[in-house]
Amino acid sequence: MNTQSFDALVIGAGIAGATAGAHLSTTHRVALLEAEETAGYHTTGRSAAIWILSYGSEDAQILTGASRDFLEEPPPGFTEVPLAHPRPVLNVAKAEDLADLEQTLQHGRVPLSLAEAKALVPALRLDALAGAAIEHDAFDIDIAALHQGFLKQIRGNGGTLTLRHRVGRIWRENGLWHAEAANGAVHSAPVIVNAAGAWGDVVAGIAGVAPIGLQPKRRTALIIDPGPYDTADWPMVVDVNHSWYVRPEARRKLMVSPADETDSEPMDAQPDELDVAIAIDRMQQCLDIPVTRVEHRWAGLRTFTPDRGLAIGPSEQPGFHWFCGQGGYGIQTAPAAGRLLAQLIRGDTLDADILPAVAPTNPLRFAR
Repeated sequence: MNTQSFDALVIGAGIAGATAGAHLSTTHRVALLEAEETAGYHTTGRSAAIWILSYGSEDAQILTGASRDFLEEPPPGFTEVPLAHPRPVLNVAKAEDLADLEQTLQHGRVPLSLAEAKALVPALRLDALAGAAIEHDAFDIDIAALHQGFLKQIRGNGGTLTLRHRVGRIWRENGLWHAEAANGAVHSAPVIVNAAGAWGDVVAGIAGVAPIGLQPKRRTALIIDPGPYDTADWPMVVDVNHSWYVRPEARRKLMVSPADETDSEPMDAQPDELDVAIAIDRMQQCLDIPVTRVEHRWAGLRTFTPDRGLAIGPSEQPGFHWFCGQGGYGIQTAPAAGRLLAQLIRGDTLDADILPAVAPTNPLRFAR
């Protein structure tokens, strides 16, 4: 049996695995083990991330805020392109949802008149809407550049990325965790990080670690041509109840989503035609945009813990750490979440900005 020895093994090479590996690689020689032919094939490669401070659970908001400086000013050499691009978020509401819109004003949003909203998004149907509010402090994230930057840090610090390495057996022996792939290759290390996303509980089960109750949920998206409208400078437009949203995409297209959360098994998610039709219908109730053709459609899995908080930290088994349950917040929390995991594993004094996230993200809260 050919065993390669490392200081830390990370299962999964999406944004979670990449950021965990990158932060650990400054003190540990890391092996990043990925089942697919490319890193980030599933959720990371299908995400459309935007940094919104008020979005998500309490712990997600803490880590989102703590990630801002890194995203706006990444370290020298991390990437050759900016990671952050300003993109306000416009919330719109029908008459029956005005009370919900009022509540959003407590989270940094500013009320707009419908005339002001239409000046930003000329396609708005004012006859269907009763109110609007905007969050200026938001920005798009270049996911590919962020992901590749973390992978580059791992390689630069002497770590490795092994693709097509689906782990079939994991065990602990003589103080070391061993991960064996179908081809018989074995990697070992005293530390193992479960960053397997939708497959997190599956990986835990293989290792003999109790699952934490992860639930993958399908999210659908599609690309359309907005017709006569130049959408490049539009804000992201979100229904106040998060039943649909649109955001500008490259080549002056629009991405549309019904913001669906359909329970799923861990799998290569595919879009459902009904969800595609629902997305278009909900958008067209508020935006006067004809849709003659869907140019592209896809689906991805966003995986949540039972309380929808993140799971970052130790398990009941020595050396086995969770980095799962990012839900829809994995990209915008990545820099701080990876820093938190690495400091926990090393036993460092935790940075003040991430310290409040320790308790709510502790995976041991799900211990049976």
